[in-house]
Amino acid sequence: MSSYDVIIIGSGPGGYVCAIRCAQLGLKTAVVEGRETLGGTCLNIGCIPSKALLHASHQLHEAEHNFAKMGLMGKAPSVDWKQMLAYKDDVIGQNTKGIEFLFKKNKIDWLKGWGAIPTPGKVQVGDTTYETKNIIIATGSTPATLPGIEIDEKIVVTSEGALSLPKIPKKLVVIGAGVIGLELGSVYARLGAEVQVIEFLDHITPGMDAEVSKNFQRILAKQGLGFTLGAAVQGVETAKGKATVTYKLRKDDSTHTVDADTVLVATGRKPYVDGLGLAALGVSMTDRGQIATDSHYATNIKGIYAIGDAITGPMLAHKAEDEGMAVAEVLAGRHGHVNYGVIPGVIYTHPEVSSVGATEETLKAEGRTYKVGKFSFMGNGRAKANFAGDGFVKILADKETDRILGAHIIGPMAGDLIHEICVAMEFGASAQDLAMTCHAHPTYSEAVREAALACGDGPIHS
Repeated sequence: MSSYDVIIIGSGPGGYVCAIRCAQLGLKTAVVEGRETLGGTCLNIGCIPSKALLHASHQLHEAEHNFAKMGLMGKAPSVDWKQMLAYKDDVIGQNTKGIEFLFKKNKIDWLKGWGAIPTPGKVQVGDTTYETKNIIIATGSTPATLPGIEIDEKIVVTSEGALSLPKIPKKLVVIGAGVIGLELGSVYARLGAEVQVIEFLDHITPGMDAEVSKNFQRILAKQGLGFTLGAAVQGVETAKGKATVTYKLRKDDSTHTVDADTVLVATGRKPYVDGLGLAALGVSMTDRGQIATDSHYATNIKGIYAIGDAITGPMLAHKAEDEGMAVAEVLAGRHGHVNYGVIPGVIYTHPEVSSVGATEETLKAEGRTYKVGKFSFMGNGRAKANFAGDGFVKILADKETDRILGAHIIGPMAGDLIHEICVAMEFGASAQDLAMTCHAHPTYSEAVREAALACGDGPIHS
């Protein structure tokens, strides 16, 4: 019977990063993965393939709308959907093979198959049982759905099916106005589909700063996405290769239907822990079906830990990665820690949307006194040159101490720009610290500095 210091179940961002860090710290490590490739949902059917399609479709949008303005004349390219999917699959392959290389480099064993935990200290993969001092559950999540909706991944699809449709739909209905629905809705809108988004709440992107959410919806509507808000989906029926979505408006209980070629169910995700044998082991779970852990990611069963989407907190790949590194440090006798107050969130539409820390709504609810520094990308020379003037940077700082409490960006490269604010917050910086730091010109990052200046005497270019 093979024996390890640690066996990790799941090779997604949390699992594979955890494995590499464990190996770096001298622990004999193995990872259980039943897919044919490593990387979990993120690399195979999530973050990476969706970004490939977002990139490709954005290039088409630029060719159709902005090339002529720059003197780049000629007919916009037509879409070879089969080739676009092949490009996406190639990107996936490069990334998953990269993880295989890293496993070999770090002498991490890949136990191929689906894992179960018959007893603490043992992991079963197929007919083979392995002994280990520690088990880390990093099994991720799976798409959630609604009552009355049957997923067939052909007409009614989750994010997985939406990444490999046989053809571009003429009409796409997206159920849910969160990150996944808006990203994939943007892809197909750029490719010529009529996209209608149905959301239960009265606003899109739940949990986002309200001002950003409002502006984001306006920009997406200009790009052709339609929105039906405050609507509870009752069910989806399919017939003759088409779908009919029935929903009820919450304001007056009126019932409506909308037809579509494809329906994308993007109503969130739920932890994937089926088949592990957690109930028989007596592992404590939360009311939401997550594995309950302490501050060191330990479950109530000695030697069993859990990280990522399987436990509480935002279902983000980078959150899982940080937890993977933290629990590896703990197992190696060090101090592992994740600062949950400085975990950025990003939506990879165009413009991108990013955030970190508190929103105005949470600060008001807590009774905090704060100030707001804002700067529009219309005042940024680089953004105007690149047809990217939509949006703004918004920094929230403590009214008395000037310490940065949160930031929200909608605009070009927002997912990258947010990180200088993350670093500033990690070091407890003030808005003035950011404002006094020289930023290269001309760059999008100058908008961040201007927003920081707006927390003080005011921005320069506005």
